[in-house]
Amino acid sequence: MDPSAAAELKTLLTGVRLPARKAELLEHAVGQRAEPQFLDALQSLPEREYVSLDEVADDLLHVQPTPLETHPHPSEESGAPPGGDAYTDPDAEPGRIRDLDQIDGS
Repeated sequence: MDPSAAAELKTLLTGVRLPARKAELLEHAVGQRAEPQFLDALQSLPEREYVSLDEVADDLLHVQPTPLETHPHPSEESGAPPGGDAYTDPDAEPGRIRDLDQIDGS
C-alpha cells in the first residue's frame, strides 16, 4: 500500500475505539463504507491489538525486501581493467604523470 492510500485509510478509521483488534478495524471500515482496496489491506494485517492508527499504517506500509536476483555466473566485464595486468599486481611500478610540455610539442 502506498503512503497516500495509508493516510486515506487512517482518515477512514478515525473514530474507531482504540485499542482495537483487526476485526474491530474491519467492522469500523465496513460501517464507513470503505472501498474494497481498504478492506483487503485491513484483511492483510497481522492479528494483534492496535493502540493507535499510526500502528495500523506502519503495518500496512511495512515492506518486505524482495530477494536479490541470483546469477549463476558473474557478468562479463566491459573491458580490461585500467593498467592491464598491473591492476592486480601488488608489486607493480607506479605510473608517472606525463610532462604537459611534451604533449604540446614544445
